[in-house]
Amino acid sequence: MNRPARPPAPKSFAEMVFRLLPFADAASDDLPLPRLLRLSLFQVSVGMATVLLNGTLNRVMVVELGTPTWLVALLIAVPLLAAPFRALMGYKSDTHRSVLGWRRVPYIWFGSMMQFGGLAIMPFALLLLDVEGRFTLGLAAAAAAFLLTGVGFHMTQTAGLALVTDLAPKDKRPRAVALHYVTLLIGMMFAAFVIGGVLADFSSTKLVQVIQGCAVLTVVLNTAAIWKQEARNPAITKGVEPGAPTFSQLWRDFVRSGRNARLLTAIGIGAAGFAMQDALLEPYGGEILQLSVGATTGLTGAWALGSLIGFTVSGAMLGRGWDPLRLAGTGMVIGINAFLLVLFAGPFSAALMLYAGALGIGLGLGLFSVGTLMEAMNLADGEATGLALGAWGAVQASCAGLGIAVGGLLRDGVAALIQSDAPAASMAMRATGYASVYVLEIALLLAGLAAIGPLVGYQRHPASGEGDPLARPFGLAEFPT
Repeated sequence: MNRPARPPAPKSFAEMVFRLLPFADAASDDLPLPRLLRLSLFQVSVGMATVLLNGTLNRVMVVELGTPTWLVALLIAVPLLAAPFRALMGYKSDTHRSVLGWRRVPYIWFGSMMQFGGLAIMPFALLLLDVEGRFTLGLAAAAAAFLLTGVGFHMTQTAGLALVTDLAPKDKRPRAVALHYVTLLIGMMFAAFVIGGVLADFSSTKLVQVIQGCAVLTVVLNTAAIWKQEARNPAITKGVEPGAPTFSQLWRDFVRSGRNARLLTAIGIGAAGFAMQDALLEPYGGEILQLSVGATTGLTGAWALGSLIGFTVSGAMLGRGWDPLRLAGTGMVIGINAFLLVLFAGPFSAALMLYAGALGIGLGLGLFSVGTLMEAMNLADGEATGLALGAWGAVQASCAGLGIAVGGLLRDGVAALIQSDAPAASMAMRATGYASVYVLEIALLLAGLAAIGPLVGYQRHPASGEGDPLARPFGLAEFPT
């Protein structure tokens, strides 16, 4: 009986430490772990920009600067205008004409410069909102800063993930992708703690220093990430050949090819289903369960912990041969059960159920995100890597943003529609507004399961025997109730 060969013994203490690290098996001879970890630094800059735009500046503009909430919501939504163009960004990185022989590096670099520019002018633009007679100028400058930053990190992430796909061997991609999403989450958590701590004693000077410090750190991190990562290859950077198909033709072919349109539909439905609660979870805990500010902050921590577990577990399961779509479907099942916990936490006044639900939402989202991304990477074999990954990012980001907006509007609309003058009834009506959102999220995840189910079938594992569970068709009946 042949036994698998054991890995060679470590030659040094440093090599032994690297081998014991999580995701050590994501490395390969061509992409060792130190280089892979350095490449993932671009995700730290993306996470930092996400925290600034969606978290820190949200709070600063509403509380310290007194900006109307609806206006803040519009500014935060501005970067989403760039999300639908991620497929175009990916296509351009696939077909980039470069005399230097690089495809991905120029797009990561220019994306970094856009992030830097947007963050550099952002604090001054925001401060103009509080200056009498300069509100219109400040609003225009703030919108430009948010858009520039959003376009920058969308471009950086799209080209960066395409570079990961180019560099990682096919059998190592699942773990490499999971590692990059763990890095994104760690970057978000670290940025939230550091920025929140520095701005605890708020002043305009500190705001300028923090945001511009993040701008400089973005350039440092992204430069370190791409340094000597992509080999020059003039043969594939000659640009679009005469008579080659255009982006619109490639996009139509990509959508019509096999099951791609159904996959993108499932990704969009699932992303919207998971994202609707993003702006409602902490208010739900504070308003309905009467949790303190510290306790509701713990909900975000539970969600982040669940996401971290999801990314880690997904890398291990995919590394063992799990089907990416089966993993994504499992994430949606976990999400449905998590939303049921959140939904019933209010009537039962059970904070523990709410924390468990937040943890489950993060876990389900982690499995769903990595599973669908891996499926997109499987579609990306060949020269259309950027297009496929850009399509995944465009659909996910756009639908998530739309889900957040619909969730907020639905909660306020339902509460206002059935509002009563009695104080007790008022609390019940507000709970109904939240509950309507959670019910809709459960319905969306069920619809996502229905969309993703038929995509996994016999043809994905033609060599598997009847005893292989992955060889069976995949649908709602295959999920545990």
